[in-house]
Amino acid sequence: MYKVKLENGYYLFKLQDLLKSRHISINRFMKDTDTDFKVIKRIMKGDLVRFDILVLARFCDYLNCTLNDIIEYVPNNK
Repeated sequence: MYKVKLENGYYLFKLQDLLKSRHISINRFMKDTDTDFKVIKRIMKGDLVRFDILVLARFCDYLNCTLNDIIEYVPNNK
């Protein structure tokens, strides 16, 4: 799980843990979802500026999960 801090909270990127818990290799996931390796790695590590909703929808369909299972936003408690 990767944590990316922002001014008002942080994002948790959970794709890597989700794949590991389901015993799905990155290569298999890459082939089955027809997604470039670099795109998958960026989403795993939170190394991105924008979310591609089409790619995330494809991931959710393949993994039978919700977006919150892949990426979670946690606001700061004020």
